[in-house]
Amino acid sequence: MGATPTEAAGSMTFARHHRGASSLAPSADLAVAQAAVRAVPPGDRAREDCRRRILAFLAAHPDALHRSCTPGHLTGSALVIDVATRRTLLLFHAKVRRWLQPGGHADGDANLAAVALREAEEETGIEGLSVVTPAIDLDVHWFHHAGGAERDHLHLDVRYLVLAPAGSVAVTNHESEGHRWVGLDDLVALAVDLGTQRMARAGFAVLNGLSPRQEG
Repeated sequence: MGATPTEAAGSMTFARHHRGASSLAPSADLAVAQAAVRAVPPGDRAREDCRRRILAFLAAHPDALHRSCTPGHLTGSALVIDVATRRTLLLFHAKVRRWLQPGGHADGDANLAAVALREAEEETGIEGLSVVTPAIDLDVHWFHHAGGAERDHLHLDVRYLVLAPAGSVAVTNHESEGHRWVGLDDLVALAVDLGTQRMARAGFAVLNGLSPRQEG
C-alpha cells in the first residue's frame, strides 16, 4: 500500500503512509532528517526550543544518524493510537524503568517516519500500523540506562502519530516489561514525563482533525 492522499487537519496538511510506501524508503541523507524537523507544526516554547536544539546539533554533528555519535543521536518515536477506542499504547521500558511510547534509534536512516513505524511494529507486534506525516512533536532528553549499562547521552527525538487498526492487540518484545492502552487523563497517574504528555496532546489533536476516511 502507498500513502493516503494528503488531507487538512486544522491548519496543517497531513498524509498517512503504510508499510511499503515509496515515501518510507530509507535515506542516508541527513538533510532529509533536518527537513522532517523543520516540517513539525509550530508549537509552544518547549517544542520550539527542541527544534532549535536539534537543528543546531545536526549542524554540528553530521554523524547524528548513528549511535556512534556518542554525545547524542536522532531517534524516531510513535504515539500509537487505536482509531476506534481513542486510546494510546504505552510500554514499560526495561532499560529506563518508565512508561514511554514506542521508539528507537535512526541507525543511519534519515527517513524518521519510517524509523518510527519500524520501531512501533517491532515493539508492539501490531499489524497494519500506518504513520502520519509530518511529525507531531519534538523532544530532546537525556537517555539514562537504569542499570548503568550505557553512558548517558542525548536523544533527539522526532515524534509521529501512528494509527493502529480498531481493536489491535499488542504483543510486546524483550524491550518492555508491560504495556497499557490509556487515555490522556491516565498519563499523570502513570508518572509520564511532561514531554510525552505534550506529544500525546498533539497527537490526539491531529487525530481529531483527520477525516474518518483517513483514519480507517
